Amino acid sequence: MPKVTIDNEVLEFDGQHKLLQLCLDRGQELPHFCYHPAMSVPANCRQCLVKVGMPKVDRATREPVLDEDGNPVIQYFPKLQTSCSLDVTDGMVVHTHRTDELVSRAQRDNLELLLINHPLDCPICDQAGHCPLQNQAYKYGPEGSRFEFRKVKKPKAVPLGPRVMLDGERCINCTRCVRFTDEISKSHQLTIIGRGVRNYPMTPPGMEFDDPYSMNVIDICPVGALTSIDFRFKARAWEVSKTPSITATNAKGSNCFYWVKDNRIVNVTARENADVNGFWLPDEDRLNTDRFNDNRPDGPKVRMGGQLVDASWDEAYDAAGALLRGVTGKDVLFIGSAHASVEDNYLLTRLAAHLNADAPVYVPHVVAGADDDWLVTDDKTPNAAGCERLGIHPADPAVLKSRLASGDVKVVYVMDDDPVGAGVLAANDLDDVAVILHHSHTTNTTLASADVALPSAMIVETIGTFVNTDGHAQRVRPAKAIKGVNRSLMMEMGKSRLDEHATPFDRWSVEDNKVSCQPGWEALPAIAGRVSLDLKFKGPKQVMAQVAADHSAFEGATYEAMGLSGVRLVESGAVV
Repeated sequence: MPKVTIDNEVLEFDGQHKLLQLCLDRGQELPHFCYHPAMSVPANCRQCLVKVGMPKVDRATREPVLDEDGNPVIQYFPKLQTSCSLDVTDGMVVHTHRTDELVSRAQRDNLELLLINHPLDCPICDQAGHCPLQNQAYKYGPEGSRFEFRKVKKPKAVPLGPRVMLDGERCINCTRCVRFTDEISKSHQLTIIGRGVRNYPMTPPGMEFDDPYSMNVIDICPVGALTSIDFRFKARAWEVSKTPSITATNAKGSNCFYWVKDNRIVNVTARENADVNGFWLPDEDRLNTDRFNDNRPDGPKVRMGGQLVDASWDEAYDAAGALLRGVTGKDVLFIGSAHASVEDNYLLTRLAAHLNADAPVYVPHVVAGADDDWLVTDDKTPNAAGCERLGIHPADPAVLKSRLASGDVKVVYVMDDDPVGAGVLAANDLDDVAVILHHSHTTNTTLASADVALPSAMIVETIGTFVNTDGHAQRVRPAKAIKGVNRSLMMEMGKSRLDEHATPFDRWSVEDNKVSCQPGWEALPAIAGRVSLDLKFKGPKQVMAQVAADHSAFEGATYEAMGLSGVRLVESGAVV
């Protein structure tokens, strides 16, 4: 097998590799700015320089030249090489900044040049605290600047489009943003204008940067030149948590990080997953973070005297149980949800089976023509594929209306959806039936018809499994806290700052931003117990284990197997 020596360590490799990526894959840090593994290699930042040589060969004999100790003599290239563009070859000898002072000096000098015209406005920059330039200047740069002249000024706070703001003087001309629009999104909406130290990215004349994937350039910008107009100046890196999860905007289930400050979702950024979304995230997954924070119900309600009034959780569970006792078969209609987790929908099917009712159906949310053959789908729910694998199929509005019009249905049980708002049912279809509703927002239209209203935890507040349109099963974790948080949620809770989860005793915790709601895997067993059905599990992990045991379509989809990347499901099993 071919071998390369990096910093006096001999490594074996297989296939073709760029030197920088080989080092990164093996956990060896090399400073760089312009390189990105998904795009072309311009080698224009010059930060990844290394010293490279090959064993010297005698031209006459074609044999390696050996020194006095019998070791090969290494003939080094006359100049340092950019590791991002250098192909690794058998016998290559590499020295990085760790073992060669010339490389260390070159990287230090390069950073000094990059910082000459940089504004050094870290205290007011959104990138501060997680900025590659800031980090590398601290690790590899000079201790001070020898530049004592006026810095070059460039345009500042320029909206390139509706979502991305440019601060031109921070740009180091890595060209990542331009290459993204040329090679990945192919919108060609950005280019570099100007010359020398006065150039920066800009849209062509008469063009707006409204690419539906425009905010990816914010993620890949190695400085604070490109920032989010929506998130700008809202929070600093040390004030927020970063919880790995998936998006709920459509059926792709793209991997993301949810950023939380004061128990509110304030930002959504891309998380790498080669099997789902690569490095990227569409703008529709990032925007409207307020849907996780605003118009949330605070505590359960039951209908008394024609009005919904506040109730305790036990009172609400009792009321729901009372409505379900004595109804069986066609008397009760269950509506599941492609917005809810596999675990929640599974428990709902168990409750329906216990009451001899038909299997639940779910409300489809499809926007024809929205699919872009990449990361945006027509289906605007995150778990329709999970429902289908459980035997929960799309609702036929005509069938539902017919059943309700027949007068046979006495109770409608709705899990995490709004059939009235979706147009599947009309409000008057529910006039003569009792409605039990799990809902996440007060704007839920079906809420006006509810007899028992149970606030449900959203995808950012619960633990559960979602299956995307490609059959990839993925876990979600709670990014923000709810009132009355249970042990399962607390064990998985994302931290609200870098050192610990927020407590009521520190200034990061805002009790008013916590919602009194419950995950379905906690509320459903409580209701089931009122109708003599034992659905108690230790937690959602055990629920999913039971799902995998009961349904071959989920075989192998354990929490351990899913981890952070998920597993690809097949009909008879799962493969990583």
